Amino acid sequence: MKNLKLIGPFTQLLPMTGLPIKGSLQDEQLTIIENGGILVSEGKIIKVGSFEDLKSDTVAIERIEGGQVCLPGFVDAHTHICFGGSRANDYAMRNTGRSYLEIAKAGGGIWDTVTQTRKAGQDELVKGIVARCHKHLTNGITTLEVKSGYGLSVAEELKMLRAIKKGNNAVIQDLIPTCLAAHMKPKDWAGTPTTYLEHIANDLFPILHKENLTHRIDAFIEESAFSKEEIRPYFENAKQNGFDITVHADQFTTDGSQLAIEFNALSADHLEASTSKEIALLAKSNVVAVALPGASIGLGCNFTPARKLLDAGAAVAIASDHNPGSAPMGDLLTQATVLGCFEKLANAEVLAGITFRSAKALNLKDRGILEKGKMADFISFPTNNYQEITYHQGQLKPKCIWKNGVKVGNG
Repeated sequence: MKNLKLIGPFTQLLPMTGLPIKGSLQDEQLTIIENGGILVSEGKIIKVGSFEDLKSDTVAIERIEGGQVCLPGFVDAHTHICFGGSRANDYAMRNTGRSYLEIAKAGGGIWDTVTQTRKAGQDELVKGIVARCHKHLTNGITTLEVKSGYGLSVAEELKMLRAIKKGNNAVIQDLIPTCLAAHMKPKDWAGTPTTYLEHIANDLFPILHKENLTHRIDAFIEESAFSKEEIRPYFENAKQNGFDITVHADQFTTDGSQLAIEFNALSADHLEASTSKEIALLAKSNVVAVALPGASIGLGCNFTPARKLLDAGAAVAIASDHNPGSAPMGDLLTQATVLGCFEKLANAEVLAGITFRSAKALNLKDRGILEKGKMADFISFPTNNYQEITYHQGQLKPKCIWKNGVKVGNG
């Protein structure tokens, strides 16, 4: 076996194995390997277990000094880190009591970022992606999804998705691209929302396939964006063309999650407005409910009802929603621990939400847990007790990050 290497010992190693995708979790369900080690080869995990048991004279050792807790690399399943400009003025207006719609009417909102992103060249967008990915890496994110949606024309959406593809080749993490051309009807589109969506499906979808830019289609279902009636044929076209579906759902009103279930979407994201009806439907489905606490913090609104979703039996992932408007912080662990505080989530639920349950939201079966055959993506924190990670609410940063079994950074 080539380049066989043992990494450890970690004071505690939490592989996040043996836990269900759906439903509530207790900390007692976590597997904790004391003085653990990870045997890796060619970017894959060969075995996880006791460091002493895995040691041999024929295995190279990358020794870990000092107390450290090891976890799978974090997966951020929802970001918008490809954009131009800033929306600092939006934030200032919001904190003086202006509403989301009032800010949009005053020239802010999504369209402001569309305007600034259209002005940016592809290389400028790539530079921004790379800088933001570096920040995410220091916070332990080894995989992150990245959406388009600030182009809102065939040419500009292609510019964004090509920038994301180029950015993927320039960063350490894996970037999972998503087409969000259905973010809102562009203000410079003379036709109806329906004709815009038909234009995108007919003229953009084929190029996405041809250039292998993405296999994921997203849409914002909301009064300020698109109705479920307008999106239904768009999603039907996407499914017929082999795309996976994900949905911006139930952020302010509640139609989106029902459409996500109808189309067997991989995930329904936001859900701040979800009621008991939507919670029950999501729990019965295979759609992953993705909480975005960064947007709740940025907008000053309710959090996703994660506790109720978990207790009902839903799969709940947690993502940063890192974007220039409603979620500029872009710190997944901080946001996840704040959500845990307000929604009363066990450590196991928080950690599951940013590892294997987030991987499930992206339909990634090769990461999010540490076991034989999975990608050797893992991180370590400078502590002897895993509980310290959430206790410090994101301020305890990873000490080391490994991508494909290679140490790629220190926090």
